[in-house]
Amino acid sequence: MGSYSSSPLWARTLAVFLLLLFSTPSLAEIRSSEIRNDERPIIPFDQFGFTHTGRLELSVSKISLSNSNLDLSIVGFFLCTLDSWLHVFQQLEDGEIRCALQSDLVKTVYTFNSLNGKDSFTTVYNETDSDQYNLVFANCHPQQLKVSMNVRSAMYNLDGKTGIRDYLSAGRTVLPRVYFLFSLVYFSIAVVWIVVLYRKRLTAFRIHYFMLAVVILKGLNLLCEAEDKSYIKRTGSAHGWDVLFYIFSFLKGISLFTLIVLIGTGWSFIKPYLQDKEKKVLMIVIPLQVIANIAQVVIDESGPYGHDWMTWKQVFLLVDVVCCCAVLFPIVWSIKNLREAARTDGKAAVNLMKLTLFRHYYVVVICYIYFTRVVVYALETITSYRYSWTSVVAAELATLGFYLFTGYKFKPEAHNPYFVIDDEEEEAAAEALKLEDEFEL
Repeated sequence: MGSYSSSPLWARTLAVFLLLLFSTPSLAEIRSSEIRNDERPIIPFDQFGFTHTGRLELSVSKISLSNSNLDLSIVGFFLCTLDSWLHVFQQLEDGEIRCALQSDLVKTVYTFNSLNGKDSFTTVYNETDSDQYNLVFANCHPQQLKVSMNVRSAMYNLDGKTGIRDYLSAGRTVLPRVYFLFSLVYFSIAVVWIVVLYRKRLTAFRIHYFMLAVVILKGLNLLCEAEDKSYIKRTGSAHGWDVLFYIFSFLKGISLFTLIVLIGTGWSFIKPYLQDKEKKVLMIVIPLQVIANIAQVVIDESGPYGHDWMTWKQVFLLVDVVCCCAVLFPIVWSIKNLREAARTDGKAAVNLMKLTLFRHYYVVVICYIYFTRVVVYALETITSYRYSWTSVVAAELATLGFYLFTGYKFKPEAHNPYFVIDDEEEEAAAEALKLEDEFEL
């Protein structure tokens, strides 16, 4: 973000506000960070939802200052909410204060004038006001002072009765149970799908077995995420479960987007091959999912204090949007081909049913993408931090609904409705095609 003299005050403060706004509570509430020769005026570290029994343990070592003869009372750590940061921004803009640490709207945790020649300190801050706070470091001498230090922060809430530490942010403490219950749902769906495939094995195509793999990967992904959050809740660390979570998240992401592309092209149950342009879509989607997975790991593990954190966040969002757009093209191509075939090959009823099915699938994919990328984010933004779990439940319910719709509409059929058509249905379909308006995408 540069020094105070290199950019307008409002621009620097607004940039930090946006960084805090787009950051999410960390996956591991015990976080270790390394800062080297950093001259940024504001460094956001973490975000956490405290109850009235919240606590911050901050341990900073190997502190090195390029100039220790400055006023170090305006160099240090503080806690603030997003609402209070907006008011601090206004105070800085109006010239009421020259440093965020001088504002009465922030809660000072530790200032470097208390070091007294030491190169390390440990402090415990008890937070009794329930809210979602950001741990921030302020350096109000950015032109003259560069800071190096190792920072270890642990934020947690204490159970009022037992005093047990809960390292998950308030509003997210129920997530282990939420993810575990959804994983059971997906494993149950997998069992049902296995029974369906066995009973209708003569009419099952390869795409149906691929659907089974996608459901199992989704269940494993949720199970690992449940264990990941459970260990963080109790100990503040994922104990390796985050690695399994990232692996299954990567496999789930690739398999889901691949499935949408394959269904959108009608592969396996309508045609046994993929055209060159459809293969190119897969060649685009799969590498993008690799990049998205790398970006997710960097975002989760580094935290907003890193110089490139916002860049990786933007990469992740861009890649996600591109993937969502790319998977729509095969469905559009299939709709176009079916429309042309419906008017030329004489099998109006068969093609009308296929066309209707693909139209419905196109609409559902659009709704699923819009809901999970836009509505869920809006819900997460406007909902109180105490109920941040609701956005997770909303996203998982939407995903579950999408899986159920896909499985129901494209399930193996003993009597394929595309071919069991009588003459009256054929004539009615032909008339429908004549009267039908052009489908607008």
